[in-house]
Amino acid sequence: METDAPSGQGLTGRVALVTGGTSGIGAATAEALLAAGYRVAANYGSNKQAAQAFAARTGIPVFAWNVADLAACEAGVAQVQAALGPVAVLVNNAGITRDAMLHKMTAGQWREVLDVNLGGCFSMCRAVIEGMRERRFGRIINMSSINGLAGQAGQANYAATKAGLIGFTKSLALEGASCNITVNAIAPGYTDTAMVSAVRPEVLENILKSVPMGRLATPAEIARGVLFLAADEAGFITGITLSINGGKYMT
Repeated sequence: METDAPSGQGLTGRVALVTGGTSGIGAATAEALLAAGYRVAANYGSNKQAAQAFAARTGIPVFAWNVADLAACEAGVAQVQAALGPVAVLVNNAGITRDAMLHKMTAGQWREVLDVNLGGCFSMCRAVIEGMRERRFGRIINMSSINGLAGQAGQANYAATKAGLIGFTKSLALEGASCNITVNAIAPGYTDTAMVSAVRPEVLENILKSVPMGRLATPAEIARGVLFLAADEAGFITGITLSINGGKYMT
């Protein structure tokens, strides 16, 4: 495990930890939480150069570990708490895709996505939940997806994990309610990130046609949902899935 912790962050607010927090939606979320007065830590998986650049630009300390590994998550959370204090807000944003039609999907592609996207959420929550229960406060926000609600061809593995996060969220919300721990999910629609930008132009054009608002979400718009659910004023909201998708999928 590695850390690169700049000294410029001197806030006195609650500690928020964002997994996959150095790029895309995770980076926008970490920056929004920092601007709102939280003391923020950002986890990343492997791109050290990008993480260090993010840390230098924002002053947010970054910590490297594999969210699919429970022991690594426990050690990572301990390191964050030693540097910043007890984690009060956890944003489970880390996720990967290994897309393939099911008749061509390998067992490795299936298992890798489940281990990171769903197993990572379990491992991170397991690493913080006892402390939150002892302190009788916590905010957990799990990043699901529109494709966990609507499905998507070629993403049986990814959609299964994002749907699974919703059931996990509801169950943990029931467990945490008596300890003033709220657990909610956000299901972003198609968002202007590197993952979406990498799709073929004709595919992106079809995606935009399918969104009533006619555009992609910005990462900052998804981050606004995290800020809302993390706030004290959202203390009576738990077990929900907040869809931010421009009207593409309504439930």
